[in-house]
Amino acid sequence: FGPIHERTNGLDGFVSLEVSPRLAYDTQSTLAAAQQLYAQAKCPNLFIKIPGTREGLPAIEEAIFAGVPINVTLLFSCEHYLAAADAYLRGIERRVEAGLNARVESVASVFVSRWDGAVAGKVPTELHNTLGIALAGRTYAAYCDLLASDRWRRLANYGAHMQRLLWASTSTKSDPGAPDDLYVRALAAPYTVNTMPEPTLLSFADHGTLGPALSPHAGAAEELLRKIAQAGIDVDTL
Repeated sequence: FGPIHERTNGLDGFVSLEVSPRLAYDTQSTLAAAQQLYAQAKCPNLFIKIPGTREGLPAIEEAIFAGVPINVTLLFSCEHYLAAADAYLRGIERRVEAGLNARVESVASVFVSRWDGAVAGKVPTELHNTLGIALAGRTYAAYCDLLASDRWRRLANYGAHMQRLLWASTSTKSDPGAPDDLYVRALAAPYTVNTMPEPTLLSFADHGTLGPALSPHAGAAEELLRKIAQAGIDVDTL
């Protein structure tokens, strides 16, 4: 992916490498591993994956401050995303205060289809395969609000790039009867990444279609989540 990374001036063409999952609850060891892996690889187009656990968040901030590109992984909700985005922004703000280059790339990976797998058979037919999309819609609206915030615009003035929202777990393997491009069509939106698996990518290339882009407003998503709650699903607990 090096040529893609070069052609897009360092925006795309990234490959992700994760720290050991055994370190998910150890801040200092996660940070040390992230810095070591990035230094050892010597590749500018490498994201180091750090999970967005409570202990992972300070490691993410420190890694960004140290100039290590980070893929914040295993995020499942809007609250998870906002915590990851805050850690990223704090790292960039500290770089600005220290007179360092404000551009350190990052993505925040929100997992989608696992929600629908978790409630399969527990919601009415009309709500099948809607929970993941609704929560993604809520998260995207929060992302758009952050892009419009004074906090972010100040950093953009220093040349920072916004941490992009990334949709992960976007195949329909948990429901073979669902359209194979379901999460591609539903989640298409500006300034986002969809790391669809290769079979989904090839299927979409063959017969996929796109409708309207995901709304920057959460109204429709919140209405859907209200109906899911009425069907007996406690999203916070889940």
